[in-house]
Amino acid sequence: MKNNILLYIIIITAFSLNVHSQKGRVAAADKQYERYAYIDAIKTYEKVAEKGYKSEDIFKKLGNSYYFNAELEKAAKWYGELFAMNVPNIDPEYYFRYAHTLRSLGENEKANEYLEMFNQKAGNDSRGQLFIKNVNYLDAIKANSGRYKIEDAGINSQYSDYGTAIYENELIFASARDTGNVEQRKHKWTNQHFTNLYSATLSDDMTPGKPKKFDSNVNSKFNESTPIFTKDGKTMYFTRNNYLDGKKGKDANKVTLIKIYRAKLENGKWGNITELPFNSDNYSVAHPALTPDGSELYFASDMSETIGLSDLFKVKINSDGSYSTPVNVGKSINTEGRETFPFISDENELYFASNGHPGLGGLDVFVAPINKDGSFGEVKNLGSDINSPMDDFAYLIDTKSRRGFFTSNRDGGMGYDDIYKFLEQKKITCQQVHYGEITDLATKKILPDTKVTLFDKSFNSVSTTTSDSEGKYSFDVECGKTYYVRAQKTDYTTKEEKVTVGTEYGKTYLPIALESSKCVVTIGDDLGKCFNIKMIYFDLDKSNIRQEAALDLEKILDVLNQNPTMRLDIRSHTDSRQTFKYNENLSDRRAKSTINWLVKNGINSNRLTGKGYGETQLVNRCADNVDCTEEEHQMNRRSEFIIIAL
Repeated sequence: MKNNILLYIIIITAFSLNVHSQKGRVAAADKQYERYAYIDAIKTYEKVAEKGYKSEDIFKKLGNSYYFNAELEKAAKWYGELFAMNVPNIDPEYYFRYAHTLRSLGENEKANEYLEMFNQKAGNDSRGQLFIKNVNYLDAIKANSGRYKIEDAGINSQYSDYGTAIYENELIFASARDTGNVEQRKHKWTNQHFTNLYSATLSDDMTPGKPKKFDSNVNSKFNESTPIFTKDGKTMYFTRNNYLDGKKGKDANKVTLIKIYRAKLENGKWGNITELPFNSDNYSVAHPALTPDGSELYFASDMSETIGLSDLFKVKINSDGSYSTPVNVGKSINTEGRETFPFISDENELYFASNGHPGLGGLDVFVAPINKDGSFGEVKNLGSDINSPMDDFAYLIDTKSRRGFFTSNRDGGMGYDDIYKFLEQKKITCQQVHYGEITDLATKKILPDTKVTLFDKSFNSVSTTTSDSEGKYSFDVECGKTYYVRAQKTDYTTKEEKVTVGTEYGKTYLPIALESSKCVVTIGDDLGKCFNIKMIYFDLDKSNIRQEAALDLEKILDVLNQNPTMRLDIRSHTDSRQTFKYNENLSDRRAKSTINWLVKNGINSNRLTGKGYGETQLVNRCADNVDCTEEEHQMNRRSEFIIIAL
């Protein structure tokens, strides 16, 4: 114990001697941190921390510095140090960030523990609610995986390369690669060289050729990135630091943020560069994306209407070239985290990067269909091919070839960020197994070798199968969709059933019982069972034939016409309610009414006999003064067509 006390005194003494100089370093680092010069701040904070200076504020800022620069493993280290201090009342956001970084390390159980604590502390934060709603999100991600063939795009450098667009068979992307300048400037935030736009010619399989600088009128001495082009190729939108016509803009804290600019193609050169009217010196607007018809522009921003760190917004592009007021796309897409890098396919699907929706760590790429009314369908994680424990973003796909590109800073790359090309081999869908078995309606026997066809809601054939030796069939179906299932078998009446599939992964069960179209009967059988006729319905206390009763009698009539020697004994039964005499008389009138209908429609009366049995032949326990359900009474109210001659 004395040795421990002595060691403690030595540490404290050494710490005290360095407090003044360390505090000076911390103050300088704080200044850099607040101005987003995170790389400079990290160096100072770490030097101080390595000398034993422990502080909640230091660990928060160290963790944040790495977190905001997507170095999640290092961020996890310092967030871990923060929580090891057992500091009370830590902001809930740090629980989420620590969970996020833990997930990037594959420590999913521990990550889930911190997510649960985050949800308890954050209350209504959508990220916590999404975690509860998608507690089995890793299963869903696994189900969406294995669909891509992914390769290095072949255009990466040791610097940052990211954000792609296709323009006239050229791949346009941002790169911080060294272009030969002796004194190339670096951005303090990321410690990377400023990015310019580059282009590379695409081959038939969308393999990029050798990169070259894009138009010099667009590239500046600051960052350019994430271009998008209109269908006519005459207008481009792109992201750049707040810099135009040689003038650099800054916010109230003297930080240069980013804006979206528009350029026009004039005589083969890009010019007439203007910033969009909803930009501001005081917030960032970035990463434009156009809808397939070019009528709307999506983008990421941290403007005042933002739910989280950055949200997706959209504006309408009017016919005169003006823009509507930006609208937040809503909480089905945006969370309290970061949503960024939107892309809209010509199949009207919104792809975007997020660290707020359940993922594998860092930014993950998600997709949601855009409905006709502008709302969004289910948000789905693209799976572990595209997504990794690190940052994955800037997804682009050509829906005809299913080829495309995305950016990632995952392990194994050449530089800070790298561009990858992919071939999507299977579309993402929430799928269920729709299954059942085919049986005989009357005998309950299984019916193998039954043809079963699946139709979509417009009755287009989707798939066909045959029931197996156990009468079973199955189809892979999409969640939330409506289908029709048709079963066909020789000597059976074709049957079609409507089924609506659930909205989540699982199974949908639909047994189908087929009615035989050939009924083999003999003397003593009930002909009505061939057509599943249980009762000829009459109005209450009446004996006149109703329309629905006539429909069933038409079936009996047809069989009698086809079999002129067949004779029937028609028997009518009631339940036990009412008096014995009343029921006997009512059933007798109904039997005679049935015979009269058949005679009226051409059957010789000498082929028909009939009698009402009232409540004398009950098929269950439901006699007088016995409490029975309506269904049990219904079993006793029946009509029989007993064959007495053939």
